[in-house]
Amino acid sequence: MAKTRPGISGTKPKQGKKDLDSYTIRGTNKVVRVGDCVLMRPSDTGKPPYVARVEKIEADSRNNVKVRVRWYYRPEESLGGRRQFHGAKELFLSDHYDVQSAHTIEGKCIVHSFKNYTKLEDVGAQDYYCRFEYKAATGAFTPDRVAVYCKCEMPYNPDDLMVQCEGCKDWYHPACVDMTIEEAKMLDHFVCSECSEDDLKRSQNGFHPSPVSDVKVDAKRRKR
Repeated sequence: MAKTRPGISGTKPKQGKKDLDSYTIRGTNKVVRVGDCVLMRPSDTGKPPYVARVEKIEADSRNNVKVRVRWYYRPEESLGGRRQFHGAKELFLSDHYDVQSAHTIEGKCIVHSFKNYTKLEDVGAQDYYCRFEYKAATGAFTPDRVAVYCKCEMPYNPDDLMVQCEGCKDWYHPACVDMTIEEAKMLDHFVCSECSEDDLKRSQNGFHPSPVSDVKVDAKRRKR
């Protein structure tokens, strides 16, 4: 069984319910519509709010509003737990659905695609990202494989600064190439141990030169 979140779960349809186009969050002027991502109040006040995508909004004959939601899980809530490459704002879109009182909605948020998140100039408190779908009962992820980088062969964590080799174009964590973060931030260019400076010069001055990007240090990401 998937984990139980606070509120009403698995409620059967009742007579007299009507679908709503939107819901205004109590005490605010923020309007929630189907497809929006929202922050929902946890039963344990010491925990961060749950994140969910609204699938349906409906009201009963007494005008009690409920929302059918699809939950996002944080890495620490998954069977595998949080790992080194999981970012602070990373979420997994689960196959876990619930029906909750609309009054548990605290605010709205944005769950970006991984690609769009990495392009953000500034990451706000309500910005999250998702690159995996997650089956809550089995702990399986889709996709089950993603690109890996560096000597450590880890997926990209957008919270971590990485440097790009001008030769092979691979990205490296400063610590994995015996460098501090401060030293990495001061680099004008970087060549990994597998690509010598001489080989790089030959590739640049040869018959078919390859242009090299001006930006070699990826200062992503700023911490929220």
